[in-house]
Amino acid sequence: MLTLTPRFTGTLPNDLPDSLKSLYQVSPTLTRLLLARGIKNTSALDYRLSNLLPADGLKDIDEAVKILDEAIEKQKRILIIGDFDCDGATSTALMMRVLTEMGAKVDFVVPDRFKYGYGLTPEIVQLGIDQFSPEVIVTVDNGISSHEGVAKANENNITVVITDHHLTTKPTPKAQAVVNPNQLQCEFDSKALVGVGVAFYLLGRLSKFRREAGRLSVQVSRYLDLVALGTIADVGVLDHNNRTLVTHGLAAIREGRCCLGILALLELAGRDPQKMNVQDFGFVIGPRINAAGRMDNMRIGIECLLADDMQQAKSLAYELDKLNKERRYVEGGMREQADEILRQLQQAETDTLQLTTEAHGSEISSEEGDLIQTYSVEKTTKPSGLRSLILYQDDWHQGVIGIVAGRLKETHYRPSIVFAPANETNVGPLDAIKGSARSIPGIHIRDAIESIAESNPELITHFGGHAMAAGLTIQKKNFEAFAKSFEDLMQSLDPSLFEEIQFTDGELSAQDFSLQFVEQLNHSYIWGHGFVAPQFDGLFEVLGAKILKDKHLKLSLKYPNVMYPVDAIWFNYDSDKWDYRAKQVHLLFELNINDWNGNQNIQLMIKDLAVTEITP
Repeated sequence: MLTLTPRFTGTLPNDLPDSLKSLYQVSPTLTRLLLARGIKNTSALDYRLSNLLPADGLKDIDEAVKILDEAIEKQKRILIIGDFDCDGATSTALMMRVLTEMGAKVDFVVPDRFKYGYGLTPEIVQLGIDQFSPEVIVTVDNGISSHEGVAKANENNITVVITDHHLTTKPTPKAQAVVNPNQLQCEFDSKALVGVGVAFYLLGRLSKFRREAGRLSVQVSRYLDLVALGTIADVGVLDHNNRTLVTHGLAAIREGRCCLGILALLELAGRDPQKMNVQDFGFVIGPRINAAGRMDNMRIGIECLLADDMQQAKSLAYELDKLNKERRYVEGGMREQADEILRQLQQAETDTLQLTTEAHGSEISSEEGDLIQTYSVEKTTKPSGLRSLILYQDDWHQGVIGIVAGRLKETHYRPSIVFAPANETNVGPLDAIKGSARSIPGIHIRDAIESIAESNPELITHFGGHAMAAGLTIQKKNFEAFAKSFEDLMQSLDPSLFEEIQFTDGELSAQDFSLQFVEQLNHSYIWGHGFVAPQFDGLFEVLGAKILKDKHLKLSLKYPNVMYPVDAIWFNYDSDKWDYRAKQVHLLFELNINDWNGNQNIQLMIKDLAVTEITP
């Protein structure tokens, strides 16, 4: 049997709040799911826009509104400085669309990660001056750590408005306004807004201000498709506020009320917009837009989201798809190298990870933007004794290291940091290498890096990020020292943090094996980070089994009181756990609908399996 931890530990109906009793009569399973996620009142499922948190709590938002309003009225040149991930792309597109409709003189620049690095750097400010001569700079999804860039702008009499959501424990840059729910002294009730969410709040406040002043305004809620895309692609925590934003953005796309670039990307992927679900943001649209920033320049992704002609949108979507295929190819090569290194470490029974600068290593993760379908990741061995995986190779691609780090984290359940040269032509000991870090629950990766920076200030040049994802820059000569310091820090933590816990939402009743129930789960609720998608477990009789493409396990199963066979698939199955003589299995699984040639049937997506009975 599998060792699983139940998400809901109460007793139904004894522990049932009065507000959920009517729902319990319809679906005890759905009621249990919601209780396990902290929903104790149906009002928590009320996603009207009027229930969004008020913008008043966002520090500096009114000052930012005044700056932008004046810039529009006086026709000052506004320059948007974006980021090179999907959150940055949607933030930039949102700013461009809304400010343009308000009559602003506005353009945008996206830093090329291979030339200028991340954020509002002095080099980016100079680039903006040379190309656009801006009078106002607005950052989106970056800027909270850009002290030098803001100083450069101030020296050139450029007003700076920072909009960001990244964490900081330091004083903010000396910009004229800083809007970030995670900055010091900000009392906004949700810290979960991503960059496009912050931009949405600022533009909504600006729109209200201008409407009340009798000036040209915009209904910013028309662009919630962009907000929903950026929120899910950036793996934003789905608190009630973010679920509200995503609900309305998803509804707009299903009804065709969205930017043409999103429709073009869905068509290219063979997805019906009317049947779109939350996962399509992370697995279909997000990776294609992110591919522009990883492999080329995010301008392609932004222009796709800004396209108002379908032919142009389709052409740009095609370019993004080509870049995404290139990204997958590069990523695949890095995964193979990483697997080989980890096998060597396992074979040598290495207890510490001290790779030389010639060694390779890497796997896969998600830079803020690409969600990971964990069931499509191949099984690899885990080096014994290690509590972190920190890898580098001279020829690795900087645009893919975030994805690689995330897969390492997913497959090995260890905090993972993958480095690549900051400049592929300069890989000497004193040259910079950039790392992307991904973490597991209970280990705040940004704070861990900050702890090392404070105790060893010579090791880290720059860093920033969140609890689960961060980025940093170090000199190549410091790689081994940093890797050792990070591993030492992990070794000092409670060992239980590194033991993966598998959660279950319990068993299903026979009535739950219906297309109606699965459709309701997948299309009526916003599942994701912080409002985790349901996983169930149960005992099934095995009616048939076959291996597909030598790596996927396909099962036909019988469940008590269900009158028809139930299909299940385990992508990249663990051959050590499967026995072809299996008569009964205990599964941990997600529910899905397999739509093939117009026929729909329930399909279980196996997350783990234990054979509980074999045929003699």
